[in-house]
Amino acid sequence: MFDLLTEHQLAACIGLLGGVLLGLAARLGRFCTLGAIEDLLYGGSSLRMRMWGVAIGVAVISSFSLIGLGLADAGQSFYLSIRWMPAASILGGLMFGYGMALSGNCGYGAIARLGGGDLRSFVIVLVMGVSTYVVLAGPLAPLRNFFFEQQDVTTEIPPGLAHYAAAWSGLPLAATGIAAGLLILLASLASAELRRDRQALFWSAVVGLAVASGWAGTTYLNTAGFEALPVVSHSFSAPLGETILWTMTGSLRPLSFAVGSIAGVWTGAFLGSLIKGHFRWEACEDPRELRRQIIGAAIMGAGAVIAMGCTVGQGLSAFSLLAVSAPVTMLAIFAGAAIGLRQLIEGFRPAE
Repeated sequence: MFDLLTEHQLAACIGLLGGVLLGLAARLGRFCTLGAIEDLLYGGSSLRMRMWGVAIGVAVISSFSLIGLGLADAGQSFYLSIRWMPAASILGGLMFGYGMALSGNCGYGAIARLGGGDLRSFVIVLVMGVSTYVVLAGPLAPLRNFFFEQQDVTTEIPPGLAHYAAAWSGLPLAATGIAAGLLILLASLASAELRRDRQALFWSAVVGLAVASGWAGTTYLNTAGFEALPVVSHSFSAPLGETILWTMTGSLRPLSFAVGSIAGVWTGAFLGSLIKGHFRWEACEDPRELRRQIIGAAIMGAGAVIAMGCTVGQGLSAFSLLAVSAPVTMLAIFAGAAIGLRQLIEGFRPAE
């Protein structure tokens, strides 16, 4: 395989395949973070929120099974090799959730909507990608580094819940992680409504497996290749900015897992919209809506960098390794989204 493609091209292919699955899940399985939160808070349904639980459970079980088999190296991942900063997870998560509510989608959801012909999402994708790099490596990077400097882990135990539990109990790491994943999965399947919805179960499992495929594929390239590419899985904050840069300077920058992942989600969402017959061009006719979406996307991009991940990066990829940052960031994203949705729907009217 290394004779046919370069390591960077192989990484992009791995990201592309997993991204296609994620794009199909968004369009065919209605897998969406903001939609799940809206349904729970205002629709009286926990179905799509439990779908997230199933996806997380499958991702955790799959990832720790790979770790136990030596096919994934959790210690090489960004989420377990960087010191956890609680304040960054909370502030960044609140910003991301609030921005997500204003713009009407997270980065993953915006790419999926773009695949269905929604040009409003094109604006969200561009603004979020630029905003991410402004805070990550642009003019605001020094300010971010001053308050939330990312430092490598210096302790013997990585900041992972399964790692802490395994060290405390003496049980194998893989067994501890798999047990935690089973608990998450069983708790999510407590809903009879979800158990009856085979389509929701299928696409939730597909999402979890797509995340695990990222760890397996990039671990293989990291160990078998010569360039020691990073061990990563899907995320849709910094990769948006990276994809924009690659699109403009592709002859100077190599392909990457991130670029393949973004392209894959768009492709999968496009195919899904054609299968469902939902593809249609849409544009924003209200300048106030466009302004709100631009502001929300900018806040999302900045929040994702501070929190070191988005709803997929922290909510699925980091969660699949049971990183300590994942549940804290996701709770903060939920709270930020709830505040933003209340502002949009109720206008912060005082309670009577």
